[in-house]
Amino acid sequence: MVKGLYTAYTGMIHQQKRLDVISNNLANSATIGFKREGATARAFNDELAIKIKDASEAFVNRGLGSMSMGVKFGETYRDYTQGSLRVTDNTYDLALSGDGFFQIAFTNKQGETSVKLTRDGNFTVNVEGYLVTKDGDFVLGTDGSPIQIDPNSETKIDAAGRIIQDDAVVANIAVVDVEDYNYLQKYGENMYDLVEGGQLIESAAAIEQGCLEQSNVQVVKEMVEMINVTRAYETNQKAIQAVDETLDKAVNQVGKV
Repeated sequence: MVKGLYTAYTGMIHQQKRLDVISNNLANSATIGFKREGATARAFNDELAIKIKDASEAFVNRGLGSMSMGVKFGETYRDYTQGSLRVTDNTYDLALSGDGFFQIAFTNKQGETSVKLTRDGNFTVNVEGYLVTKDGDFVLGTDGSPIQIDPNSETKIDAAGRIIQDDAVVANIAVVDVEDYNYLQKYGENMYDLVEGGQLIESAAAIEQGCLEQSNVQVVKEMVEMINVTRAYETNQKAIQAVDETLDKAVNQVGKV
């Protein structure tokens, strides 16, 4: 009877964590280049149940079979499928058509700089002529250094990432891919880290100038999933209430007999 309370409780905790993932997807449905996340469930290891102290079979602890101890949150996964492209006609708005990432020289609050990957191509040029993200971090070129151009010249960026000014190629934007996306770890601020063991490979993605990649979150689908999670949570609540009422009768009514 108490096991029923515990099993329903694990179900409620799992649904609450699923709801957190869905809420994060909805909150980032308008974030440039955001990739939706999903969640998996895992069962606790089954336990072998045996009966003990049964007078009908003295000194025999007969096996009753295995029983599940409830559900637990597995892990989150990320859907890297490409989102739709929105035309902005802004010179430094760039979108990737295909698999790949821009490389960013990100500097944290402690002043430490590291290379991050992103699909967010909402770039601009600062007063010094460097191509930067909306937060001011440098966009890297194929030579691994920050890209610097003439902010006063007309700029064209072709599908291969070549920046052309005055009919000359002045820089090349680095676009890379990852051999196995399981080695990508979300850093935050719409960027990813390549964890130990991951390998960067050449990307076949084409750069679309004057476009931005939208989030691949489907709001209607996420809302439907949220309704399903809410109903599952309420079902576990009702299970706890039913067990509680049964225990109440067992203690306060049957126990008086």
